Amino acid sequence: MSDVSSSMSAEQHAIVEAALGPLSVLACAGSGKTRTAVHRLVSIRKRIGEHRGYVALLSFSNIAVKTFNTSYAELTKGMSSVAAGHRICIETFDSFLTSNILRPHAYRTMGCSRTPYLITGSETFLQNKEFKFWAVPASGEAFPIPSDDIENVVVRLDQGAATFHYRLNKSLLRINNGPAVVKRLGAVGAYTHGLGQYWAYRTLVDQPAILRALTRRYPHIVIDEAQDVVSVHQALLELLATAGVQVTLVGDPCQAIYEFAGADGSYLREHAARPGVASHALTKNYRSVPLVLAAANALSKRTDIAHRAHPDNDHGAFFVGYREAELDQLVDTFQISLVSAGLRTDNSAVVCRARNLANQLAGVDVTAGQGIVKGLASAAVLRDRRGDYHAAFRRLAACVFALLADPPQGLLAQIAQSARYPEVRPLTREIWAFTRDAANGLPASTLVADTVWQPALLTRVKDLLARLDAKFGLASAPNIGNKLSKRALPNAPLLISADLAAAQVTRVRVDTVHQVKGESLDAVLYVAKKAHVQAMIDGVDTELGRIGYVAVTRAKDLFWLGVPASALVELRGPLIALGFKDRGVSRN
Repeated sequence: MSDVSSSMSAEQHAIVEAALGPLSVLACAGSGKTRTAVHRLVSIRKRIGEHRGYVALLSFSNIAVKTFNTSYAELTKGMSSVAAGHRICIETFDSFLTSNILRPHAYRTMGCSRTPYLITGSETFLQNKEFKFWAVPASGEAFPIPSDDIENVVVRLDQGAATFHYRLNKSLLRINNGPAVVKRLGAVGAYTHGLGQYWAYRTLVDQPAILRALTRRYPHIVIDEAQDVVSVHQALLELLATAGVQVTLVGDPCQAIYEFAGADGSYLREHAARPGVASHALTKNYRSVPLVLAAANALSKRTDIAHRAHPDNDHGAFFVGYREAELDQLVDTFQISLVSAGLRTDNSAVVCRARNLANQLAGVDVTAGQGIVKGLASAAVLRDRRGDYHAAFRRLAACVFALLADPPQGLLAQIAQSARYPEVRPLTREIWAFTRDAANGLPASTLVADTVWQPALLTRVKDLLARLDAKFGLASAPNIGNKLSKRALPNAPLLISADLAAAQVTRVRVDTVHQVKGESLDAVLYVAKKAHVQAMIDGVDTELGRIGYVAVTRAKDLFWLGVPASALVELRGPLIALGFKDRGVSRN
């Protein structure tokens, strides 16, 4: 098409101009698929002309959707709505299901008399035994799943039949009463993200008129990061495709790291074999320097091409030994190295396989306090040490709602998505203000926990609850003092002044590999266990191996692999053979 940028590669150009119809696009990391997908989105909309349907571009994270919207705004800047391709929908897959199926139509299938609502696990009614899921371990007795862990209830569909599982410590345990509890939750209109996907599927099966209407409204749907399509998403897409929707899948099977939910990349790989599906590929990596890409190619057995030249700074893929007691020194050494190379600390990351290790390295692994107080202590440390106001707000909001007598169902989930629910924004602002204000709201974590921090917390939370009652009619529960006791709080600050001073210095972000997926980072340190490194070496046939591959392919200039010092002798040779260079044992 004449308005497609001439700077696009031949591969990108072919995808944008491909004939209308379903596509399969296997895209390597850093291949410019965001730009390509947005150009394709506009191209489809223009070519279907006066058709009143929308073209949807769906992904699996809010960050990805924000990136797509930014790219779309840049592409269509200065164009009229017609020239830009009006009737465009860019959302997360879950948001698409919520707005088009769950909220307007699912109540009939769920058997409830109200608009269905999202739950977070902190709702008091979930304590009722009727709403308890029971998990069955491989050995031992069945046990109830904690309500605040309800998001880890996983639904899998096989030939339309649903099975329910509990994700615990990277394993899936069978749930022996899944259908009954899901039905009871449905009867009151409650669902989690995973159960929402299940109810969306059931609604389209039970109400074929809704499926037909959805097909007319969205004749073309493009799925980004399609390697993350889980079994329920797959079943939904099969329904839509069979009904006539032209489905395009874009993704990289080597980055499928949600296998616990049935997303192992196989659906993306097999899509190309469907009748009428045209296959395309994006094989040029615009993100990583050649030495980093060479290591990634060695892991994945791919032959992707580097667009970038070798830079002058310190760059490439390295491995470095570490001892458990010296992890902080490893992070400090990495940060010094990336700064010396002229790379940005605020666009680099230390990543781990597990959240608990990430919290440990970030210094936010709070063990002080019990119950709600522990959650509030964690929120204070997240705010003061990491400056992570969003995470602090989410934890604090959950704690505040646990102190209310009878909060409206679904309200906490609406606050977490206040951009979509303008009616809750005044309440959201009230809780945000409390989160941010160490002087009058959530007390500073540098105060002595049991004698200063907790009394200030008790007074201020009571004042907040009084305001929530006066302004929004949200009555507080009884015995607030007992729920905010000083039990298990130390006679010391939650965060010592030295830690707070260190936090004021721009420090590299610490997160999990799953959280940085989809990002482009200047430098990455992947702190791995021996099993993680061995899985990387073995390739991308396992989820653990693919997690390592995702970590490597986030890096633009510099990648460090942290290897336990005790495993260096065994793993050094295989790593060097894959193109990693030995950086030595970390020393400060």
